[in-house]
Amino acid sequence: MTDIEKIADSVSSIKEHFERHRYICSDEIATAVFLAYKLKKPVLIEGPPGVGKTELAKTASEMFTLPLVRLQCYEGLDESKAIYEWKYGKQLLYTQVLKEALDEVLQGAKGFSQSVAKLHEFGDIFFSNEFLEPRPLLKAIREENGCVLLIDEIDKADHEFESLLLEILSDYQISIPEIGTVKATTEPPIVFLTSNNTREISDALKRRCLHLYIPFPDTDLESRIIEARVPEIPPELKRQLVQFIQELRQLDLKKLPAISETIDWARTLVLLHAESLEPKMVKDTLNVILKFQEDIENVSGEVNALTAKIAK
Repeated sequence: MTDIEKIADSVSSIKEHFERHRYICSDEIATAVFLAYKLKKPVLIEGPPGVGKTELAKTASEMFTLPLVRLQCYEGLDESKAIYEWKYGKQLLYTQVLKEALDEVLQGAKGFSQSVAKLHEFGDIFFSNEFLEPRPLLKAIREENGCVLLIDEIDKADHEFESLLLEILSDYQISIPEIGTVKATTEPPIVFLTSNNTREISDALKRRCLHLYIPFPDTDLESRIIEARVPEIPPELKRQLVQFIQELRQLDLKKLPAISETIDWARTLVLLHAESLEPKMVKDTLNVILKFQEDIENVSGEVNALTAKIAK
């Protein structure tokens, strides 16, 4: 049994190893990763920004000791940036070199048909692996011992790009017209796709994936995450900080603070040598957890009441 197989032997084992790497996860997350490995299926992770979707893939890479191949999605992403493209500069250079040897290449050819046939042999060389520039998806398929493939923020890419992923996500292979089909040789990649729900993902893509939704953490889980990520934080400050964030998420804000902001705020307060949440310090550091000035102004008026509430 390999090290990866030992880690992925059970849901509890995966959850334990995630915690060793300071990623505190729920049973649902551990189960999704367990099934992804056992069933060889991608996981589509949805949820609000900052709840740990990308971090899950990064931590899985560290946990399984596999290389991480990341594709950051954006509007206009196409095959040449995501899968492969040809090294046109190298092809052009070789073409210029061959021009000087054209007579030698065509030596012995009789007529137009034979000349074209000889040139065609060189055309096949130009469209071979030597001139192929792999992009993240092809790199992931070619990894001999497997890898973790992160397709980040798939909802930012176009619907057309999703169709390019269907063959890869279902069969772990890529069809290149000039070369043929490239398949995962031994272990297929463990694939994570993330989405912030800015648009609806197609049914075809969803059918090929396991679904995982990561919500904002509850008080207990968030407290454990802060303890793992910022172990030097005083216990009372940690309690007050988590409670304050939980209260903020009940307000009508443009962007609710996620766990990434909670961790940043915890580190900020530790750097400022805070022992508890004082109203002035909260107001001075609201920009760490709130990303819109409108939200900062609205919360500033509630700080005294909120700090008094969580101090009890």
